[in-house]
Amino acid sequence: MKKTIITISRQFGSGGRSVGRQIAEKLGIPFYDKELVEQIALDSGFAPKFVEEHGEHSPGKSILSYAFASAGVPGVMNGLSTADFLWTIQCNVILQLAEKGPCVIVGRNADYILKDRKDVLNVFVHADMDFRADRIVRLYGESEKSPVARLQEKDKRRSVNYQHYTGRTWGDAENYDLCLNTAVIGVDEAADIVVNIVKNTK
Repeated sequence: MKKTIITISRQFGSGGRSVGRQIAEKLGIPFYDKELVEQIALDSGFAPKFVEEHGEHSPGKSILSYAFASAGVPGVMNGLSTADFLWTIQCNVILQLAEKGPCVIVGRNADYILKDRKDVLNVFVHADMDFRADRIVRLYGESEKSPVARLQEKDKRRSVNYQHYTGRTWGDAENYDLCLNTAVIGVDEAADIVVNIVKNTK
């Protein structure tokens, strides 16, 4: 079956968002990143900033952080914890967007959420630490934490979130159709590879 929906999972600083945007532009299909956050915020009632931070990041760097997350309140958010309520809304929004037609979806565990669809191409974008550290400083500037510490914290919290809600290991090649190292091939070439696959898949 032709792959018309592309999910982009990515290490922080690898350029996954840029790869996804280029793919969408070259294929002429919708690109869901900030737009996805805004829709989840609208449906959940949470602020976009909260959704952006907590929609794919765990409360802490350990899987146990979910055990200490605030529990649900009867009659509020269907009795779910804040994290679980947000996950439920996120799943519904991503499933609805996929039903609308071809698109590119960045992050939010979309590869797992859409696992039952046959028209999805799941891509994981990664790069070595030096490449990513240099890139986040150029894009986002310096902070109190070192670039390496920022990368490790962000990736760890994405990994824990993914494990908690999917039971899978984030970044494991078996979970994706394609893994691309932007430090080796570059962001532009990574996007071109995906576009060629989509155009040539019957």
